[in-house]
Amino acid sequence: MSIVSDKPWHHLEGDAVTTLLKSNLKSGLDPQEARQRLDQYGPNALSTQKGLSTWMRFLLQFNQPLIYILIAAGFITAALQEWVDSGVIFGVVLVNAVIGFIQESKAENALAALADTMVSEATVVRGGEKRRIPSAELVVGDIVLLQAGDRVPADMRLLHCRNLQVDESALTGESVAVEKTVDPLGPDTTLAERINMAYGSSMVTYGQATGIVTATGNQTEVGRISELISSAQNLATPLTKKISHFSHILLYAILVLAALTVVVGLVRGQPLIDMFMAAVALAVGAIPEGLPAAVTITLAIGVSRMAKRRAIIRKLPAVETLGSTTVICSDKTGTLTENQMTVQAIMAGNAHFEVSGAGYAPLGRIVALDDEHTTDSPALKECLLAGILCNDSLVLENDGSWQVQGDPTEGALLTAAEKGGLHEKDMEKTYPRLDTIPFESQHQYMATLHDTGKGRPPLVYVKGAVEQILAKSSEILSTDGESAELNPEKIQQDVSHMAARGLRVLAFARLELPAGTTTIEHKDIASGLTFLGLQGMIDPPRKEAITAVKICRTAGIKIKMITGDHPVTAAAIAEQIGIISVDTGSSVNKAVLTGRELEQLSDEELVGVAQETNVFARATPEQKIRLVRALQARGHIVAMTGDGVNDAPALKQANIGVAMGITGTDVSKEAADMVLTDDNFSSIEAAVEEGRGVFDNLTKFIVWTLPTNLGEGLVILMAVFLGITLPILPVQILWINMTTAGFLGLMLAFEPKEAGIMQRMPRSPDTPILTGDLISRIFLVGTLLLIGAFGLFEWELRQGASIEYARTVAVNAFVIMELFYLFNCRSLSRSIFRLGLFTNMWVFGGATIMLLMQIFYTYIPFMNMLFQSTAIGMESWARIVLAGFITYLIVEAEKKIQNSRLKQQAHRGGGIQEL
Repeated sequence: MSIVSDKPWHHLEGDAVTTLLKSNLKSGLDPQEARQRLDQYGPNALSTQKGLSTWMRFLLQFNQPLIYILIAAGFITAALQEWVDSGVIFGVVLVNAVIGFIQESKAENALAALADTMVSEATVVRGGEKRRIPSAELVVGDIVLLQAGDRVPADMRLLHCRNLQVDESALTGESVAVEKTVDPLGPDTTLAERINMAYGSSMVTYGQATGIVTATGNQTEVGRISELISSAQNLATPLTKKISHFSHILLYAILVLAALTVVVGLVRGQPLIDMFMAAVALAVGAIPEGLPAAVTITLAIGVSRMAKRRAIIRKLPAVETLGSTTVICSDKTGTLTENQMTVQAIMAGNAHFEVSGAGYAPLGRIVALDDEHTTDSPALKECLLAGILCNDSLVLENDGSWQVQGDPTEGALLTAAEKGGLHEKDMEKTYPRLDTIPFESQHQYMATLHDTGKGRPPLVYVKGAVEQILAKSSEILSTDGESAELNPEKIQQDVSHMAARGLRVLAFARLELPAGTTTIEHKDIASGLTFLGLQGMIDPPRKEAITAVKICRTAGIKIKMITGDHPVTAAAIAEQIGIISVDTGSSVNKAVLTGRELEQLSDEELVGVAQETNVFARATPEQKIRLVRALQARGHIVAMTGDGVNDAPALKQANIGVAMGITGTDVSKEAADMVLTDDNFSSIEAAVEEGRGVFDNLTKFIVWTLPTNLGEGLVILMAVFLGITLPILPVQILWINMTTAGFLGLMLAFEPKEAGIMQRMPRSPDTPILTGDLISRIFLVGTLLLIGAFGLFEWELRQGASIEYARTVAVNAFVIMELFYLFNCRSLSRSIFRLGLFTNMWVFGGATIMLLMQIFYTYIPFMNMLFQSTAIGMESWARIVLAGFITYLIVEAEKKIQNSRLKQQAHRGGGIQEL
């Protein structure tokens, strides 16, 4: 916690900060004072929230409206001493709860993972002595020493720096290490531009520094992100919302019909106990007991399919949410891009070259942009050579992956030289280094002195900011290797063209020194340099991401880039990927909105801006959450991708958060619903495709199962209204519902995706699961089940059969008619012969098992005793199968009628589509 709150530390002089925090630069805090502050303000650690206990999470599985009815039915049957019925009902409830509990996501660990990022040690000055202490013991006012390789242990104002560079990509999204300074900055400087501050959890990549701690624990920038994660809402998915709404409607309908059943029966003079059993049968019949388990298992199958396509689902409902996604908000660095700096353009000797390839792998080539010049140009070779020699980094191959050891910018220079035929080890042997002037922020350049051998004069190679190198140069090396007149205006034009493409531009020069020189100082290279050229680099877009963005847009999904990077860089990447189109002469600001501009917008204004703008740069964690909420306010289902600590709150707020498995931080992974194992944006497109397939299969299951519940309810109501005995008992209804759901309905979860699934628009979040046409089909099939089961029940009774025989026929009629209807539901609009009869062999396996189960139900004595069934003859089986086949034909005819009607409507509207 900060002693002095709300101070713009970056705006104050270092001495003023030290005075305000009652510390001393040389001696640091007194150890006793440090202990008092630690006791008063607490450790430098992030607080975490306790999750639900295991038992509570299990009990919450029973917190569903339809489960309440089943529990009530179980108690009623127990009170009536119908122990078998009661036991089966409670068994069904318990099975559903266990399945839900097993499949539920693990307790969220985002805040714990975030706290882990701050577990380290720090070097501090206390009582005039340097000492190493756990970072948790740091307090505000501590003087901390930083060096390359350290994780910054808390937020601090820098007091002294020597060539300090800090990787803040996980916090700000900036892909390049930030060069730090100690000078005060303006009060309105954004987080990503506060170069005199170092923030907890960032990494020191180069140099040393001394800083004073300004915030610890929850008061740090990472701590604020922790609080944002806590405040982000856990949103219900489209499917859970719709099933919840459906469950409540069904709850009220069942209660009304059950009460009506009791009242009608009593009016007709039937016994109260019989009417209670009828009401229980109605309730049990109308509830789709298999639906919760079927949804869970169908989603789990989707998880398995997605895992094969490199998308790991952490939270089960995310499978279906992906299929409903209307907007993907993507971070730039490491998600849409390679997260590897790459030289793409070179100017040497006033000639221009393009460099192909991406990342640190030396795959690609350098090509001249005009016919007058070739890659054999001495100026090009010298420019590339300067990039190798004036360099302290390495590029190494590890298991087929090329990684930089050191500064990403220097890694890009080494790879570019390899593409030009210059090899780092060879050049270092040929031109051994004699001395170095390291990069310093106040000078903005680095210089190295090299022995050229054979008595030739040594050479100094210099790289750095264009302005600095130009000011020190007096000539330029031409393409033929001769000195020529330097034209600074022309160089600046080339720089502007590169910068407009989002490239980071470095300049290169050389200077010949007198023979025998072995050391260099700044004064030695103050003037007279020979300008060698420019190299422009960028973190390039992934090729797969370009294709994936195109597919997503074809599927009606909007793509928006939200990044902490520079607006020009963001615009350049967005244009290359196809997220925006920046016309010639247009302002980047028209296509990109910055974090500073976002601050000026109210939440209401942001809703409209978020809809129309596709790129947001320099965005803070709070602004990322605001953008996600603004899009959700427009009814969008938002997927948010990211890999940094700064992405975690927005990942949690989004309807589905997508983290990167390789480069992603633990924090982002724990906050996400899905993790991509290959860090590839194209895997999101594959996951969306699978998600749409899962939603289709869930819809097919619901359209298949609801007619059974409707038919069972209608059979009970018909019996009560006619004053006759029940054609099916509650325990028999449960048998039908649970066995058919498991062995028939669940086979629809294995249906392959239908053709054209990514050519259709996303489902509107407001669209119900069941359209009017599908509801009509459910009522049609429910009526057919009523006619078939009730008709065959009455037929058997009129033929003199026993009540057990007639009920066994009715139960088998339900099952066989459902089996035939299952083949109708393999596609909601196409015939299975167009779909491919054998494209889902699971259906045939499930049908075979279901038939065996019905044979056991009908002929095994134990089953006869348990379910009050009995053996039936072949003539009864023939009538049952005929009823099933007629059901199949009627539904196929209804499909053709619906398709014909829709085609006529579409033709009048200018297009043709299927149901």
